[in-house]
Amino acid sequence: MNERPATGGDHRMWSYGVPLPGYSDEEAEPADAAPAALPHPTQPLDAADPVTAPWLESVEMGDHNHQGDFGEQFVRALATAANLNVSNSRDRLGIDWELTYPGRGGTRRFPQIQAQVKCWSKPKGSGDSWRYPLRVHNYNLLSGRDYYHPRFLFLVVVPEDSDEWVEATHEGLLLRHAAYWACFHDHELTDKSKDDKLTVSVPKANLLTTGTLHGLFGPEFRAKLGVS
Repeated sequence: MNERPATGGDHRMWSYGVPLPGYSDEEAEPADAAPAALPHPTQPLDAADPVTAPWLESVEMGDHNHQGDFGEQFVRALATAANLNVSNSRDRLGIDWELTYPGRGGTRRFPQIQAQVKCWSKPKGSGDSWRYPLRVHNYNLLSGRDYYHPRFLFLVVVPEDSDEWVEATHEGLLLRHAAYWACFHDHELTDKSKDDKLTVSVPKANLLTTGTLHGLFGPEFRAKLGVS
């Protein structure tokens, strides 16, 4: 619809040279009118109630797979906000995400890092570090120097109640709680059974943000590897 500039006392709305009916000076909104208040989010039908939502089956919330996927998407949201290229892995090699700088991936100017993501709803730790029980198989895929790209553990700490993981309002989308990183390239591999658990330390100071994500591409982490 084209709005024809008003001339004289004619304030009607025009469409391709033809005035539209139903518009008048009294209906025109003042230019300095205050914007309408945003409405409260509507409450959806309860999908778990077969009476109100008979076409939906109940969905189990907060199980292991749900929690793990949320943790991975938490990291992906941060990496995307940091303007990094993000690609997933089938996790056969102990990594969930490959992060690269935009450009020719794998070159010195556009380096790559790899991340294994763990999501934790019952965090334990004392002092300055989280104490996470990591499966030996996963630990050995993060430790040592025999890699071409730096690898990191990204630990996402979430509330135990899955209803509190996300809060959406008109002002923004809040993801709880936070993610932290750790690097084990200066640690030796262990010969324990792959299904055993090894408690690793993840410093609480290593908060994962868009800024710290960029910092993980620094040369000091490549220096930990067996290749240059």
